[in-house]
Amino acid sequence: MRTVLTILWLVGAAFAGAQTVEPIKYGDFENWITRNIHESRVLGGKVKQVYEIGPEEVIDNSKPYSNKGGSPWATSNVMANVMGVVKGSNAVFPDENPAGGRCCKMTTIIEKVQVLGLVNLKVLVAGSIYLGYNIEPIRNASNPYSKMEMGVPFTRRPKALRYDYKVEIPKGVKRVRATGTSTKQLDGTDNAEVYILLQRRWEDADGNIYAKRVGTGRERYASSSDWRRGHELTVHYGDMSSHPDYKDYMGLIPADRSYYARNSRGKMVPVREVGWDSADATPTHMLVMASSGCGVAYEGTPGMTLWVDNMALVY
Repeated sequence: MRTVLTILWLVGAAFAGAQTVEPIKYGDFENWITRNIHESRVLGGKVKQVYEIGPEEVIDNSKPYSNKGGSPWATSNVMANVMGVVKGSNAVFPDENPAGGRCCKMTTIIEKVQVLGLVNLKVLVAGSIYLGYNIEPIRNASNPYSKMEMGVPFTRRPKALRYDYKVEIPKGVKRVRATGTSTKQLDGTDNAEVYILLQRRWEDADGNIYAKRVGTGRERYASSSDWRRGHELTVHYGDMSSHPDYKDYMGLIPADRSYYARNSRGKMVPVREVGWDSADATPTHMLVMASSGCGVAYEGTPGMTLWVDNMALVY
């Protein structure tokens, strides 16, 4: 009898500790949309291939893109149209995974726009993917966060974000700040980054959006590494600032770097994080991002590359 009870206890304990893993849609990065953007003649009139995460498809035009096939993913790849000059930018690519299939490759680049006698711009772009939407076409380089609708509706409480990743940091390459009109070398190197943030958002009578932080999982990678499979980024609930693993970059999003969302009136407005929520709060939105950079917009280390694959939520 004691043996039977012991077996039943072990089976029950195994089920109690079992995890449920739910892939994020298109988070296996097997399917990609290829956009053939016809750049303006003043830029040479070339066709620029720009990739998006979604159902396998080729789009042969220079029209603004919006997520297709129910894909929740946006990228830092964009089509810009500045004063009638059309240009594509691509820092996120499909790549082969040595373990089989495809993965997502993000790299930090300097995008150049040169028109003899008229324009000579250099803009640093970190390869990034995130849950949300891009607002195309990009008309200027000011306030890049206002051109990204960051986060998707979400009301669950995962334990972790699971993914495979690899990092390559170029040796001897300094950080650069390139905003288009100026380029400056900076001290130190950038880091690659992955995060999952859960927020409880609300909108006031004037259409402003506020949020409290419900859950936090955030890591930065300062050294190169080969593929790491099944890595889990734990989500910590409540006030992360009191947790022993807390680091400064895990804090609330500063007002001057607020991400944006569309309010009930259809207007893009900043989401102001105003505090930490209780540890048992229910979120309204989830933010997931992976990027080859982690600094201020237009700052980073050219050549820094992050690969990710098989992104999923663990419960």
